[in-house]
Amino acid sequence: MGPVRVDTPGGAYPIHIASGRLDALAASIPADATAVALVTSDTVAALYGARARAALAATGKPVLTIELPDGEDHKTWQTLNRIFDALLAAQLDRKVVLVALGGGVVGDMCGFAAACYMRGVRFVQAPTTLLAQVDSSVGGKTAINHPLGKNMIGAFYQPLAVEIDTDVLVTLPAREVSAGLAEVIKYGMIADAEFFDWCEAQAPALRALDPQAVSHAIRRSCELKAWVVSQDERESGLRAILNFGHTFGHAIESGLGYGQWLHGEAVGCGMVMAAELSARVHGLDRTVVERIRGLVAAIGCPVRAPDLGIERWLDLMRVDKKAEGGVIRYVLLPALGQATVQGVADEQVRPMLASGRLIEGR
Repeated sequence: MGPVRVDTPGGAYPIHIASGRLDALAASIPADATAVALVTSDTVAALYGARARAALAATGKPVLTIELPDGEDHKTWQTLNRIFDALLAAQLDRKVVLVALGGGVVGDMCGFAAACYMRGVRFVQAPTTLLAQVDSSVGGKTAINHPLGKNMIGAFYQPLAVEIDTDVLVTLPAREVSAGLAEVIKYGMIADAEFFDWCEAQAPALRALDPQAVSHAIRRSCELKAWVVSQDERESGLRAILNFGHTFGHAIESGLGYGQWLHGEAVGCGMVMAAELSARVHGLDRTVVERIRGLVAAIGCPVRAPDLGIERWLDLMRVDKKAEGGVIRYVLLPALGQATVQGVADEQVRPMLASGRLIEGR
């Protein structure tokens, strides 16, 4: 099958999804590039660094490898500066092309570095986790974390291409697979009820990384995300629905400390909480709430959140890019496959955060 196309004011580009795409990285490097900088993590470098360097060497351009420490807790200014240090030390110019080989942390930092270095250079996404393949590598969001909030410092900056090699998923730990599947099932909840039905039926095959099931899940997820971001590149409206579960999920990550829960685990649990809030605010059918809870559990993600304290929850969620005038805005579901964004008063949220069904230890 052909590539999925993304078309935004910031750039149009293909998403290639196939076995062996890692060996085709050279095809995404423009002929006028003066050098290639491969940005990766130490974990991914040990698995796929040599293969990626060999593929990029076919361009005939010099290839600089920049290895970063692994993990969400390293998504910081200090780590970002290591990319700039390496680019400047190598005296790379405006025609360098950066290649992000890794998960969402590497992709976000490499993209942000590309947006900033010499006021903007080109880059390619080569995501190696399921979560990055279906979400963070597509759409041009780049960022680093701040102690007071996740992804609060960044830029919208589109890549030249997204190269998704489905083969690399076989080396993912089971937790990473589950975390990625949280973003997959999200698309069914917010935009495609039939896809949600399919995910329910295929949950065991998806967790087992059945090639046919996973390829379809990645392609449909990318199609849905491309459809959204092509209409709203900078999250001024429609794109915000992609954050379903993320307001609660980001609070979990910030409240526990980055890296304690994987991003997808926090989002999975956050979607259960957002479904419950949708029932309270919009009257979302209780059978749908239970189906969402059941599917999140079936893919291996938590369905009960840590007890951060009700006021701490609210304080953390107020530091959210969707909040306006101190009012927390949530992505909610009037029905399965439909999503909306609206402000909800704290008084409506507090009783939910007191529920032992949603919060551990209550």
